[in-house]
Amino acid sequence: MAFADLREELTCSICLSIYTDPVNLSCGHNFCLGCIESVLGTQEGSGVYTCPECRETFNTKPKLQRNITLCNIVRNLHPTQLKKRETGVFCTYCIHSPVPAAKSCLMCEASLCDTHLSVHSKSEEHVLTEPTTSCCNRKCSTHKMLLLYFCTEDAACVCASCSLVGDHRGHQLELLNEASEKKKKKLRDVLQKLTTKREKTEKRVQSLQEHRRGVQEKAAGVTERLTALIRDIRKQLEDLEKRVLSEITRQQEQVLLTISDLIQQLEKEKDELTRKICHIEELCNMTDPLTVLQEQESHRDNFCGAEKGDNEVRQGGDKLVPAGGDLDEGLISVTLYRGLADIVTDIKRGLYMQVTDILLDISTADNNVILSGDLKTASYTDIDQQRPDTPERFTTYSQVLSTRSFSSGRHYWDMKTSNAGHWWVGVCYPSMKRTGRKSGIGDNDKSWCVDSDCALLHNTIETSFDPPLSCDRVGILLDYEAGRLSFYELCDPIRHLHTYTATFTKPLHAAFCLQDAWVRILC
Repeated sequence: MAFADLREELTCSICLSIYTDPVNLSCGHNFCLGCIESVLGTQEGSGVYTCPECRETFNTKPKLQRNITLCNIVRNLHPTQLKKRETGVFCTYCIHSPVPAAKSCLMCEASLCDTHLSVHSKSEEHVLTEPTTSCCNRKCSTHKMLLLYFCTEDAACVCASCSLVGDHRGHQLELLNEASEKKKKKLRDVLQKLTTKREKTEKRVQSLQEHRRGVQEKAAGVTERLTALIRDIRKQLEDLEKRVLSEITRQQEQVLLTISDLIQQLEKEKDELTRKICHIEELCNMTDPLTVLQEQESHRDNFCGAEKGDNEVRQGGDKLVPAGGDLDEGLISVTLYRGLADIVTDIKRGLYMQVTDILLDISTADNNVILSGDLKTASYTDIDQQRPDTPERFTTYSQVLSTRSFSSGRHYWDMKTSNAGHWWVGVCYPSMKRTGRKSGIGDNDKSWCVDSDCALLHNTIETSFDPPLSCDRVGILLDYEAGRLSFYELCDPIRHLHTYTATFTKPLHAAFCLQDAWVRILC
């Protein structure tokens, strides 16, 4: 049987192409393995599976049986018969049924199957190529002759007439195959470069994907850690609230109990005084002098007793009622402060960095720098402080360093700055020069800083940032081992200004430089 007659039997009703790895259902219909698995996959969840051909239903996903016979038939088909799936070109002369073409003749502008190819002209004029539907594109549009040459001057394919009498006469010509091979060589070179570039791009994509996964994993870890930290802070605040409220309740109950006892005592004394007042009023209303006089001693005793009792009540009241008759707010405040201080201490332990207590070193301060008593504030002054001239002291610029240095760990401190004047804040090695043009922070390779003019400076290289600073708070985060020095503007929200990366080799000091300005270290 001819292939054309078998084609319908060998075609999958889903993809409408020759079977690939054919299998059948229990109803007897055949499909490509991939096609039927895709169809059955879309039916999952509905509870019913159906055959795409006859619509027979199955309560469970049907088992697929490989059709050995069809597999062998498809495998043994002539290669040219299978090319239809790739080219879609059919024999021009098989008009009753479509038969895949084996070759195309450029002279005849026709495609031929194996049968018609066997009787086709073997003349050299009849050039055979792979099956194609664009034979006319292989002929000269002017002379209707086959394109045989390539004009290197005009980069065009030409026929023999073009080279002899046409526009390309006298031009450098090459055979199509030769020109094609030369172009293929160039294309292979380009292909090699593009392949290399693609490989580099793929590696970069992989690297970025790995970095993205790393960032996602790190963000998840930081989120989990900080969520736990904030949850713990919330729990500690709730416990502190209970302790403070409990202390307020305890004091209230104690004060109220004391006041109640005193009120009860005073009520008793009031009743006794009422009784005595009534007795004296009776005496005053008596008309018999003898009776009044006979009660005189008793009256004096009652009066003295009342005066004595009044003094006792007053003195007792002063003793029993707390000063001001109110709660001990001092004790409440101390309880709250200590609780908050303990919470802050726990928070610092759980932070990514260590919040560092920084003091200014007066032995390094230039004579135009004034330090506050707590060594937290540095201010510029025109008045020479006349400090001793020592190797540690700055003499060219109004600068000062911190007393402590950092040679490991993660450290953070923030500062409040003046709105007027000019200031620089950063870090430096202790070996930085103390005098001369290169002794300013940022003017050498031993210091890094940010200044009030929206610039970052290291080794005289200035990097500007935009927009300018919008508040008077600046924070510095130093990760010594990682070699990272970050500057932040502490506005709302906090803005990252810049991060320097370097391999730190010596201890670092916090450094400050002032010109008609001041800086205060807040932590």
